Amino acid sequence: MKLKKYIGDRAFYKMAITLSLPIMLQNLITNFVSLVDNIMVGSLGTEQMSGVAIVNQITLIYILALFGGMSGLGIFTAQFFGKKDSEGILYTVRYKFILALGLCLVGGLILFFFDEPLISLFLHESGSEGDIALTLEFGKTYLRYYLLGILPLALTQVYSGTLRETDNTFIPMMAGLVAVLTNCLFNYLLIFGKFGFPEMGVAGAAIATGISRVVELAVLVIYVVVKRKHYPFFFIRGFYVPVEHLRRMTLKGMPLLLNEVLWSGGMSALSVAFSLHGLSVVAAYSISSTVSNLFSVAFMALGVSIGIVAGQNLGAKEYEKAEENVRRFIFFSVVMSAVIGVIMFIFGPLVTRFYNTGEEEKAIASYLIRVWACIAPMHAFANASYFTLRSGGKTVITFFFDSGSVWITMVPAAFALFYLTNLSIFYVYPIVTGLEILKVIVGYVLIKKKVWIRTIV
Repeated sequence: MKLKKYIGDRAFYKMAITLSLPIMLQNLITNFVSLVDNIMVGSLGTEQMSGVAIVNQITLIYILALFGGMSGLGIFTAQFFGKKDSEGILYTVRYKFILALGLCLVGGLILFFFDEPLISLFLHESGSEGDIALTLEFGKTYLRYYLLGILPLALTQVYSGTLRETDNTFIPMMAGLVAVLTNCLFNYLLIFGKFGFPEMGVAGAAIATGISRVVELAVLVIYVVVKRKHYPFFFIRGFYVPVEHLRRMTLKGMPLLLNEVLWSGGMSALSVAFSLHGLSVVAAYSISSTVSNLFSVAFMALGVSIGIVAGQNLGAKEYEKAEENVRRFIFFSVVMSAVIGVIMFIFGPLVTRFYNTGEEEKAIASYLIRVWACIAPMHAFANASYFTLRSGGKTVITFFFDSGSVWITMVPAAFALFYLTNLSIFYVYPIVTGLEILKVIVGYVLIKKKVWIRTIV
C-alpha cells in the first residue's frame, strides 16, 4: 500500500480547502457561539443549563430530520448540478420546500404537546444533587420559546443546502456568521437584561436563537433574490414534481431522513442512559458535547465536502476521479482529526473553568472531553464513510451503517452497563463511545468494495 495514493497534489488541497473552509468556518463560529451561549446559560445555574441541554438534545432530532431530508434530496441536487440539469435542480428544490414545511408542522406539534414527557425522560433521581422539578420547568420554558424559530430554521436548510450543492459555500457561511453573532448579542441582552432589555434567563436564550434564525434566512433570501439570474430554481412557481422524479427522490432520499431521525434519537437515548448516573452527568455531558462539537468542525466540514465533490463526480460519470478524491479526502480528514484530538486533549478541559457549575460537573466534563479527543480519528473516518456512501445514493446501506451502529451497539451497551453493573460514568462512557471502531471497520469494507460508485440521475 503506497502512502502516495492518499496524499493529494496542490490542486487537490486547493480544491478541498476552498470548498470546505467556508463550511468549516461557519461551523466553527456556530459552535464557538454555542459554547459562549452554553457558558451564559450555565452561569445561571446547573438546573438552567441542564434544562436547556435536555431540550437541545430533544430538538436535535428535529434538526437532524431536516438535515437528513435535505441531504437525501441534496444527493440529486449535486448530481443534477454535475450533469448541468437546471430543471432537475428545480424539482429537488420544490420537493425540499414541501418536505421542510411538512417536517416543521409535524415537529412543532410533537414538541408543543409532548414537552413535559419528553423532557422527563432525561430526569432521574439517582445520584442527582440538583432540583429535578426546577430543571423540568426551565426546560419547558426554553422549549416554549424555542418553537418560534423552527419555521425559519426549516426554510434556511432549503436555501443553504442547495447553495452548497451548487458550489456556493461562501454565502451560507456569511449568513451563518451573521446569525451566530446575532444570537450571541441577543443572548447577552435577553438572558441578563442588559441595556434596557428585560432579564429573561433561559427564555431569553430561546428567543435569541429564534431571532438569529430569522436573520439567517433573511440574508439567504435577499442574496438569492439579488442573484436570481444565477439561481432561477429557487423561484419554484408551484410545487409540481413529475411522478418519476418524485418516486426516485423519495426512494433514495427518505432513508436518509429516517436515518437522521433514528440516529439523533439514538443520541438522545444515549443521553438518557448517561443521565441515569445523575443530574451532574447531564450538565457535564452538555459541556463536553459543546466542546467536542467545537473541535470536530474540521472533519465534519471535510465530510460534507466529500459528499459534494463525489456527488458531482458521479453525476458527471467521472468514477475514477470520484474514487481518488474520496481516498484523499478521508486520509486528510483522519490526519487532521488526530492533530486536533491532541490539542483537544490538552486544552479542552480548560473550558470547564468558565462554567458556574460544581466541581463534580467540571471533573466529569473534563474526563469526557479527553475520552472523546482520543477517539476523534475514528469519528472522522466514520463521518467520511457516511458521506461517501451517501454521495452514490446508497441510502439504505447508509441507514444501517449510521443508525444501526447506534441502536444495535451503543444504546443497548449504555443501558446494560448501568443496570447490570456498578460501573460509573468514568467507565461506561469510554466503553460505549469506543464501539465506534465497529463503524470504522464496516465503513472501510464498504468503501473498499466500491459499493457507492454509481450515478443515480
